[in-house]
Amino acid sequence: MNKLYIYAGIAASVVMIAIGIGAIAVGFDGRSDVRNELARENIVGTPDMAKVANERIDTGGEARDFAAGMREHTLAATGGKTYAEMPRFLDESGKGTNDEKAAATDPKSGEPVSNPARNIWVTETALTTALNTSYFAENVANFAIVMGLALLLAGIGFLVLTLRLPWREVEPSRSEVRTAQAATAS
Repeated sequence: MNKLYIYAGIAASVVMIAIGIGAIAVGFDGRSDVRNELARENIVGTPDMAKVANERIDTGGEARDFAAGMREHTLAATGGKTYAEMPRFLDESGKGTNDEKAAATDPKSGEPVSNPARNIWVTETALTTALNTSYFAENVANFAIVMGLALLLAGIGFLVLTLRLPWREVEPSRSEVRTAQAATAS
């Protein structure tokens, strides 16, 4: 039975080591992909973006900071209003309104004229979502690397324990021999 435990311990350790190495490799590859894709877009922070001013955006953290700067720009362009706070339509004078009946009518379609300023938010949301996804993806890759290292070290530790500690034949001490002999003699 001891041999079975030894082989099972070795197999489990090898599996943990292999999964750890695989997780590390996948993590580094994923992080590299995120950074390469960001760099390929040639995004550069504008001078007014505090954390990434005039800096090329090529990491997940920089992408998140650039997205925050985009939000500030969009708020400035829309008078501090978010998409949901902006009127849906424009009236005859070009002012915003949520009243469909007060909205100007498009002569071609007969539909109320939509507020085109809301499109700024649609574009901003699409771009910042992609940038924030890069941040998330890079952190997932970093987590995979850390977990891979933990599995690798745990697998090595279990392998050492399997091969060295519990399965060694230990000779009984002299006092244990004397106790055993006394027990059989009585």
